[in-house]
Amino acid sequence: MNYTTQMDAARKGIFTPQMKIVAEKEHMDEKKLMQLIGEGKIAIPANKRHTSLSPEAIGKDCRTKINVNLGVSPEHNNHEEELEKVRNAIALKAEAIMDLSNFGKTREFRRKLVAMSTAMIGTVPMYDAVGMLDKDLKDISVDEFFSVVQQHAEDGVDFMTIHCGMNRKTAERIKRNPRLTNIVSRGGSLLFAWMEMNDRENPFYEYYDRLLDICETYDVTLSLGDACRPGCTHDATDAAQIEELITLGELTKRAWERNVQVMIEGPGHMVLNEIAANMRLQKRLCHEAPFYVLGPLVTDIAPGYDHITSAIGGAIAASCGADFLCYVTPAEHLRLPDVQDVKEGIIAARIAAHAADLAKGIPGAQAWDDAMSKARAAVDFDTMIPLSIDPEKARNYYESSKPECEGTCTMCGKMCPARTMKKILNGEDVSIR
Repeated sequence: MNYTTQMDAARKGIFTPQMKIVAEKEHMDEKKLMQLIGEGKIAIPANKRHTSLSPEAIGKDCRTKINVNLGVSPEHNNHEEELEKVRNAIALKAEAIMDLSNFGKTREFRRKLVAMSTAMIGTVPMYDAVGMLDKDLKDISVDEFFSVVQQHAEDGVDFMTIHCGMNRKTAERIKRNPRLTNIVSRGGSLLFAWMEMNDRENPFYEYYDRLLDICETYDVTLSLGDACRPGCTHDATDAAQIEELITLGELTKRAWERNVQVMIEGPGHMVLNEIAANMRLQKRLCHEAPFYVLGPLVTDIAPGYDHITSAIGGAIAASCGADFLCYVTPAEHLRLPDVQDVKEGIIAARIAAHAADLAKGIPGAQAWDDAMSKARAAVDFDTMIPLSIDPEKARNYYESSKPECEGTCTMCGKMCPARTMKKILNGEDVSIR
């Protein structure tokens, strides 16, 4: 029995090899998984040409996944450094990598990335258009925009961020309702500029069916980008953000009619008490499609620490319904992240994702914490350290300051409560001298 996409297969009752792997990873019944994929509540981004992929599910009742952004730019064009980030991201168990390259031989880098990566690969074709076509933004034609999308699909990209909801109606809403930070989405701002300079509709909105043709052919998951995501807490949940979200909900239904898998992208910067309502609103307006959020960053005043502001918001967002977290590094708003920045961003995002999975009762999440707790109660550092989300850092800290008394650390020494309780419950005397 033939099928075009994972959604098409699910609707036809075909249990694909990708679904089998996902069902095992998620501890999910095969019938339930197929039902949720068929309804669009779970997506398995898996381009038919990405043969090295270890597939993952994003959506309802699944572990919260994280994404890592990287790629070369005109100001920092070092392919080997970016590939080192890729290797580290895979080693640190990131489920997705977005190649945001926008300079030079992007196709060469992208093909290397797809060939080596077991993680899902995403791109934003709009970033690539100016460099690849070697033309001014204003002069790029509709056909040329779609040629870039076609190339990315051919190269094996699993999901693409495309800002289809930035139509002329939304653009007018932005102009009538000024923001502190205007449009902070790079792809969204480029499309807005193209529309203004050419006095035309967004080609990805106007010719949406053409985009769906490409996605259906290669089984590319369409990540409907939020051009109007808030770039500061002041702009959160404003008219432009909601206007675009309504449009994305309409486009989601059209994609599902073509068996194209969809994710919805979301904020952005947002104060704590708005996050839960935004998650519910997205799920409502976009028919429970998987939700992919950048952060949200819960304050605007922490450059150098935005992996922390993002992790705070991400944990809340995911516990309230977000399915996919885009990491933020300490370099956010300041410069391109280096290898260490990428690691810190990944760990912060993974902590947020796991914290949310505990709150959502995702199978296996509590077992990890329980294993760590048992090792702590037993004062068993040889077990604790490998269970850590970053074993290398945990071991470095522990070994950098060894206690005189074995089986403790230099925080408490012989006064360690875990050591005291272990001994006394075993019928041993406790000495702290």
